[in-house]
Amino acid sequence: MEYIRTVKDHLSIQLMLDLHRIVFKNSKEFAGHFRKAREEVAVMNSSREIVHRGAPSHNITFLLKNLIKWYNDYKGEYPPLVLAAVVHNQFENIHPFRDGNGRVGRLLLVNVLLEHKLPPVNIELKNRAQYHNALQAYELHGDLQPTIELILKEYKKLLGM
Repeated sequence: MEYIRTVKDHLSIQLMLDLHRIVFKNSKEFAGHFRKAREEVAVMNSSREIVHRGAPSHNITFLLKNLIKWYNDYKGEYPPLVLAAVVHNQFENIHPFRDGNGRVGRLLLVNVLLEHKLPPVNIELKNRAQYHNALQAYELHGDLQPTIELILKEYKKLLGM
């Protein structure tokens, strides 16, 4: 969070790599590096069913550059909650790292909120099922509403509502 509060970048490849490196504090050999060629990832639920496959490793940089371009093109046109939700969900769909995508993705969400003068949110562990359902709704149907509702739920908690 200290780094997020001082960084000038709203969204960049270097920001993503730096956040990943910081998250793992160099404890993993892949810290700060995207998945290698032919290194694919899948997310499984508690029943060991695959609920998400990351983008093919050879498309990671291309897809992230498209996300960054989209953000830069529309950051003045969409409300900050929409921007943050799209950036987060798209990043999670791409799943550029072997591990730590959720942590980095939530930090990117916080960064977009802070850059637009909104307070950060913390998606608590007890809301993980709702969080995963929101990601699924976006991936399967392009539905951003569950993610925005989750962010608003976290804001209500911050306000004591």
